[in-house]
Amino acid sequence: MFSRETATSTTLDRLVPEGGRSAVLLVLAAGFLAYGLMAAPSPGLTRAALAAGGTLALTAGVVALFGWVRRRARRLAFAMLDSFMSQDTTPSFIVGEDGDVVSRNPAASRRFPDLTAQTFAATLRATFANPTAVLFRLQSRALEDGSAREDIATRTGVFRMSVHQLENKRFLWRIEDMPDRPNSGRSADALPLPVLTVGRNNTVLYMNEAARQLVGERVKSLDRLFDHMPIRPGEVNGITTKSGPVQVVVSEFEGHVGRREIYLSCLKDLADEAQEAVFETMPVALMKLARDGTILACNRDAMRLLGAEAAEATSINEVMQGLGRPIHDWLRETLNSGVSGSSEFLRLSRSDREVFVQVTLNPVRGGGEAALMAVLNDATELKTLEAQFVQSQKMQAIGQLAGGVAHDFNNLLTAISGHCDLLLLRHDQGDQDYGDLVQIHQNANRAAALVSQLLAFSRKQTLRPEVLDLRDTLSDLTHLLNRLVGEKITLTLSHDPVLRSIRADKRQLEQVLMNLVVNARDAMPDGGEIRIETESTSLATPLDRDRATVPPGDYVTLKVSDAGVGIPPDKLQKIFEPFFTTKRTGEGTGLGLSTVYGIIKQTGGYIFVDSAPGEGSVFTIYLPVHEEVVAAPAPRRADPVAAAPKHGEGVVLLVEDEAPVRAFASRALRLRGYTVLEAASAEDALKTLADPNVTVDLFVTDVVMPGMDGPSWVRKALLDRPGVRVVFVSGYAEGALGESDSPIPNSVFLPKPFSLSELAETVHRQLH
Repeated sequence: MFSRETATSTTLDRLVPEGGRSAVLLVLAAGFLAYGLMAAPSPGLTRAALAAGGTLALTAGVVALFGWVRRRARRLAFAMLDSFMSQDTTPSFIVGEDGDVVSRNPAASRRFPDLTAQTFAATLRATFANPTAVLFRLQSRALEDGSAREDIATRTGVFRMSVHQLENKRFLWRIEDMPDRPNSGRSADALPLPVLTVGRNNTVLYMNEAARQLVGERVKSLDRLFDHMPIRPGEVNGITTKSGPVQVVVSEFEGHVGRREIYLSCLKDLADEAQEAVFETMPVALMKLARDGTILACNRDAMRLLGAEAAEATSINEVMQGLGRPIHDWLRETLNSGVSGSSEFLRLSRSDREVFVQVTLNPVRGGGEAALMAVLNDATELKTLEAQFVQSQKMQAIGQLAGGVAHDFNNLLTAISGHCDLLLLRHDQGDQDYGDLVQIHQNANRAAALVSQLLAFSRKQTLRPEVLDLRDTLSDLTHLLNRLVGEKITLTLSHDPVLRSIRADKRQLEQVLMNLVVNARDAMPDGGEIRIETESTSLATPLDRDRATVPPGDYVTLKVSDAGVGIPPDKLQKIFEPFFTTKRTGEGTGLGLSTVYGIIKQTGGYIFVDSAPGEGSVFTIYLPVHEEVVAAPAPRRADPVAAAPKHGEGVVLLVEDEAPVRAFASRALRLRGYTVLEAASAEDALKTLADPNVTVDLFVTDVVMPGMDGPSWVRKALLDRPGVRVVFVSGYAEGALGESDSPIPNSVFLPKPFSLSELAETVHRQLH
């Protein structure tokens, strides 16, 4: 039986067992009540006293019965607990709420022989460094949850302390010795590899024999062992041992109850041939290299990462490529310096997919010769995110460059085509110079189309959207597409019979189709079939694909498929990049698919590609369905028929910083009879308007100019002249006006380059 320390009790507690005090008090109360009322002179009060006393006596009997049952149940439970604890080989204590030891079993007496300690904390002080904090933490959790458990590392080993709440504010504590083996269930002391079992807060719960030999002592926490925290699994980490600093490769695995198993691979040991089994089974990709880069050995994880191409490779240059300097220079520098942990990002020579690895080199000795141990860590996701960021920055920079180049080209083309229009007005078709002027005009238009392609790539071109039926658009384009594909290619069109309308720029959509068809033709040099299919599609849930999300809704899908050579996986993610092309020099600019991407995105659509080498390619475009809003017809009143407007009625203030463009526009408007006031800047225009005697009916102004821009000076001028109408011209897109600014009333936009007739018609419509 186990020993028991009882506290002092009151006199009533000593005379009456626990649970019978309530019955005794009720009997005493009944006796005093009966005696007092029987002394009363009235017989009725005497009978009432007897009845009350009987009721209290009966209640006392019931309470006494329940107390006896409760005491018996407690005695049985206590006897069972007594029997269990006396036979239990685990040290167990019953402790009061204030920490006093009520009882302990024989195992506890043998393990903790100091019987003079009055508190549980004092009993454990010889074993635990700070038992009070541990006991308070676990007891607080037991008060909330009923029980608590925690593994605690000490100087003599690892203990598992558990506490269960009992009645009468008492607690049952058990202290278990943890066996010296990891969670795998087999003894780790038999492993030649250092193994550590780590609990919460990086506490080292267990070290096998190999780990103790490597470190030279038992450590309590990881921060006492590792040079830098947190540890980096799959990479080289530095640890501090009794014999000095050591470089190890760390592998980490999740265990049970918040534990972790940490395996340490000492690089100098891996160079020894006696450790070949450990090298092969290490859960980290390892490669042993000679001084010249010859592959001496690869373990299982390294072969899995390198792919099938590495089976026959003899040199590191055959399995991976340097992103900067040559790999051999890096190997030579690491060997000469003797510094461990030199790291580089390399690209694997895999044909199935693009894989990047972070390779960390460490000099080792193998067979008496200097060698290198390479630790390979998959860095594909990291490099992908980095490439996406770099690509977005590059696209933004090239887009700004393309927009700026397009703006300057549009100014030049406006002057060229405009003055050509002026010359054509003075030459008839019979003149010998007429054909030359037509050629100049046509080539200027071709140059304008190329500039439009640059703006489409930068997604800054001016779209003129309209409601389209793709079936009609393809029908109008079929003749031109057949001429593009040639005789060896068959062009097949398939339409959904209930295809809905879309809203897009017809000219730009035709350019998209022509680019896709031309690429499909080039992918089938021996001929084949190109299929163009349209279909109505409804998405009930978002479509996540290729880092894009297509929101739910109704779409019209346009598919262009071929049976050509296909696109390799490593090229597939780059095809929409600007200037990327797989064609030979002189056969492609690399702007075709980037232009397609820009047009589709600006239209509000999405484009995806599916392809595999030898199986052809399928480009799928999602265009949102145009929802037509039918407004109720408003009653119309008969208006008087206005006279047809005439050209030449009005005063135009022309503001343009490019002198050739200003000269052409001024002459073109004067030829139509308008009075033109010229200004080379916004500041000059405001000076002209400062004269109240100057009457102006229309502002024709460039948007982007040195100093104050077009919208800014127009807003200022309209404060004094609110009725003046405005025509904005620009070599940029219409978005150059500023999306955040409020629209200027009575204004229209005319993109450059514009012809003489386009300028005159726009001015005429605004004035009338």
